[in-house]
Amino acid sequence: MADSSALRHKVAIVGAAETTDLGVLPDHSVLQLHAESAFNALDDAGLTLDDIDGIATAGVSVAQLTEYLGILPRWIDGTAVGGGSFLIHVGHAVAAIAAGYCDTVLITHGESGRSRVGAAAPARSPSQPPGQFEAPYGVAGPPTMFSVPIVRHMQQYGTTEEQLAAVSVATRQWAERNPRAMMRDPITVQDVLDSRLIAWPLHLLNCCLVTDGGGALILTSEERAKDFPKPPVYVLGRGEAAQHVNISQMWDFAEWTAAAQVTGPEAFRMAGLGHADIDHLMLYDAFSHTPIYAMEALGFVAPGEGGPWFAEMHSAPGGSLPVNTNGGGLSYTHTGMYGMFAIQEAVRQLRGEAAAQLPNVHTSLVHAPGGMFSATATLILGNE
Repeated sequence: MADSSALRHKVAIVGAAETTDLGVLPDHSVLQLHAESAFNALDDAGLTLDDIDGIATAGVSVAQLTEYLGILPRWIDGTAVGGGSFLIHVGHAVAAIAAGYCDTVLITHGESGRSRVGAAAPARSPSQPPGQFEAPYGVAGPPTMFSVPIVRHMQQYGTTEEQLAAVSVATRQWAERNPRAMMRDPITVQDVLDSRLIAWPLHLLNCCLVTDGGGALILTSEERAKDFPKPPVYVLGRGEAAQHVNISQMWDFAEWTAAAQVTGPEAFRMAGLGHADIDHLMLYDAFSHTPIYAMEALGFVAPGEGGPWFAEMHSAPGGSLPVNTNGGGLSYTHTGMYGMFAIQEAVRQLRGEAAAQLPNVHTSLVHAPGGMFSATATLILGNE
């Protein structure tokens, strides 16, 4: 197996910003959201578009974005596997900068998930496997897809609806501390259980928000990293994998492990760290069970222990291991591909500028699926 540890700490995030506003933005197209986040990140780093010679994005084509921005980079990446794409872009940028393919990489995200301005209409062609083998059985959208594996997890491990609800409650407690979070009113486990049923066992408050917004990152080499206005956040470890497209083709409904068993160990191996070294977690939460799966798949808890761990409020303010401190996709924002916002909060925590800032944070692990548990990506970031 190739040794990726040589790339540890060699590249840093030196610019990070989201769009000025998040939520409902009917006056912004998808491309405008990409551009606004890009310019905000450039301002954060004290750079201009003339400094960018590498670009990565998902949701729009790289060609669309370079045309819109008026730039001609010498390295590009259009990897698009869903919400975890931006974590993968970070890993690719590390390799590209280390190889000398480019010096300064801009990674952008923008999505009009709520207003649908300039967004492509979702399509499920009967000529494609999902249209042939899932749609005829009533699988029509993310809630009906993501609800399939959690039912198996409940049957196999005894995970309960109350435990799922606890994830939403803990995440909302972080959102209460974040003025930018879309949903900030306190909720209880009973509130979650009483909210409208969407696709059993998922109630409305088990499901992520649907919003407009974007974010962007700027990465450069370790040698240049301290020349920028904000403290650098170093990429210590990364991992990526893809397994399937259809939710019905998960190798094991009860465990999000096939891809994560690649990405988690690879990220830890590259970083030279273990679970006890991680101060902060950002776990993609399209639905309240996805952080449970992530905790188990990454080895922070054993299979079946994720539900009780969250129910004991270990992830909440004052808990043993803070998770989703911006309020997550459940309460902060979720444009459709949430991974960029998870990275943004990790950067804020490591810089010491988060709304719900934690003390003594030196490492943050970011983990995200892409599509319907189809792909997986893991990053470990640090400020030392």
